[in-house]
Amino acid sequence: MTKSELIQHIADLNPHLYHRDVERIVTTIFDEISEALSRGDRVELRGFGAFSVKKREARIGRNPRTGAAVSVSEKHVPFFKTGKQLRERLNGRQG
Repeated sequence: MTKSELIQHIADLNPHLYHRDVERIVTTIFDEISEALSRGDRVELRGFGAFSVKKREARIGRNPRTGAAVSVSEKHVPFFKTGKQLRERLNGRQG
């Protein structure tokens, strides 16, 4: 599901809301999650999962085309861990 599909689905389920308001709500939620992660905070949505940031240390990698050694710098990457209720729902059990 894309962001625009999510917005449309929420708008369809809530006909009393204007489409532009639903779009603003979804965009604000995503922006707040992004801002929190950029600060190094953890974002937990109960029953859904938790977003966090993991640090990847600098390392020596390989160029897959040439096989040459390449220096890969340290970086921070987003990480998502599913919540128990979401895992149960995905596995066919209602929690």
